[in-house]
Amino acid sequence: MIKHIVFFKLEDNSETNKKFIQDKIMSMKGKIEYLKHIEVGINFSPEERAFDLALITDFESKEDLAAYAINPIHVEIVNYLKSVNTITKVVDYEY
Repeated sequence: MIKHIVFFKLEDNSETNKKFIQDKIMSMKGKIEYLKHIEVGINFSPEERAFDLALITDFESKEDLAAYAINPIHVEIVNYLKSVNTITKVVDYEY
């Protein structure tokens, strides 16, 4: 199994915008067959080094993760996040 984690630092980190982005990302649930699990958490830590959101997803294989990366539903969300100056960091690992 593959765990794919993405951290998001939003230019607009208001609670309203964080919830909007959370819902936008979660809209992928049930629409991409190889996306086995998805959750998005809103950070509550006030630390300067903290990011605003965390996306945690599971895939059966590296190939499924690669297919997810180019899936039109996912690409649309990535393009939106880029358009609002979102900074991201990623960790992928096998478990």
